[in-house]
Amino acid sequence: MAGCAANPAPAATPAASYSGGGVTVAVRLEAGEGGRQLLSATFTPEQAGFHLYSVDLPAGGVDGLGLPTRLTVRGGLAPDGVAQADRPLRTVSPLGLGMELPVYPDGAVTVTLPVRRSDGGPAEAVVSFGACSEQRCLIPVTDQVIPLGPIG
Repeated sequence: MAGCAANPAPAATPAASYSGGGVTVAVRLEAGEGGRQLLSATFTPEQAGFHLYSVDLPAGGVDGLGLPTRLTVRGGLAPDGVAQADRPLRTVSPLGLGMELPVYPDGAVTVTLPVRRSDGGPAEAVVSFGACSEQRCLIPVTDQVIPLGPIG
């Protein structure tokens, strides 16, 4: 019995989720390389055949079309690098518009942001995204706050 208490339980990893705009977003704070922390957000469209726009899409889209996928933080965390996605880009050409928009393949995409602790209290993730299929787009979500709570 004495050996049972020798290894304390690992600290809980802050995690939270949000559903809206036809997408479920699962957010998790994890340890990264070299003592850095990484905030990851997995954006999963709730219907087959839907994709999300690139994190590199300009803030106003291309000629006003498309909403970039965004992940940032506030409160107890601050960005410490650039958000990157785990899926390759492809382009879609909306019928009759003569332009190409950068999107991820249909399905889930995980965006990871290096972060550091700040003095701002409980941590919050802030996400923006829009999900579209080849035929239609769902209502976009802009600056949705997802509370992560206190960080250790």
